[in-house]
Amino acid sequence: MTFSKFRPVRVVVASALLVLALATLTGCSVEDEEKVWEIAGPMFGTRYHINVVLTEDTERLENLSQGIEKVLEDVDASMSTWREDSELSRFNNLEDQSEWVEISPPLHEVLTTARKVSELTDGAFDVTIGPVVNLWGFGPDARPDKIPGDDELAARLAKTGYGKLELRSDPPALRASPNQYIDLSAIAKGYGVDAVASYLKEEGITAYLVEIGGEVQAFGRKPDGEAWRLAIEQPVSERREINRVVALDSHAMATSGDYRNYYESEGRRFSHTIDPKDGRPISHTLASVTVISDNCMMADALATAFNVMGHEQAKSLATRENIAAYFIVRGDDGFETDYTPAFSSFLAN
Repeated sequence: MTFSKFRPVRVVVASALLVLALATLTGCSVEDEEKVWEIAGPMFGTRYHINVVLTEDTERLENLSQGIEKVLEDVDASMSTWREDSELSRFNNLEDQSEWVEISPPLHEVLTTARKVSELTDGAFDVTIGPVVNLWGFGPDARPDKIPGDDELAARLAKTGYGKLELRSDPPALRASPNQYIDLSAIAKGYGVDAVASYLKEEGITAYLVEIGGEVQAFGRKPDGEAWRLAIEQPVSERREINRVVALDSHAMATSGDYRNYYESEGRRFSHTIDPKDGRPISHTLASVTVISDNCMMADALATAFNVMGHEQAKSLATRENIAAYFIVRGDDGFETDYTPAFSSFLAN
């Protein structure tokens, strides 16, 4: 894995759903003055950009980069469905999942959070929907020559359901009946962000911005005393455009939308986000939803669930639960925006 040269950051642009808009830093000539430094590299099929506030210390930055790589490698080795040797893949490939299988505490934590979101959203979030996602061509399987038929889809969907998974806390263990294929792609990246953030705190970093493929965790403030400023993208696939800017200093943010990962077949557009209730790609007018939460794992999962639910249902739930959520909806005359009361305090002037 390779890393960028350590350098003071002026502007960092995220490669996925968010554009990180960092305010211009004041130049300095004093070596012990704090600056924002970037550590970047590939992971989870995307890239990560870690910004830390430090005085100039190449050795410490190198040690941090190695530590970050180790943290993310551990997450990938546990939760990837693209790696046949991952902890999750080994469970998915078992001939019989009905007996308790001991799992690592991180995997147990992610599955526990996934269940909470599934229950909160009445099944709009479901980590067992992977076989249906694969059927539509958005997983490790090749894209299908034609869209799935009703009978094929119904048969695949009937075998899924988060309620078929059982978790044990002590020691951490998992079992399923009947066998399930678990896909954590809508929550594991957020967990990876949180894992890196926890590592940086343990290393004594008091201000940082962790971004992996558009999912973000911010803590502390920049050297000029300002909060980290992040931009929510306009949900258009052909260009990069900012819709709204928010300011964070101790929260995580994640966005889910239908405008990046999709394909067209038989004159129709199919989103990678699958509704677990009917097994079909979402087709409502909600183009993008951004969630701000205390941790990125929860923000990641909630953003996916809200994207499945659609604007009105998701806003009603988010408002009731005091969740900070921002919606971009396709209207007759372009995009319209809406947000919950809890989101208003994060909007930058």
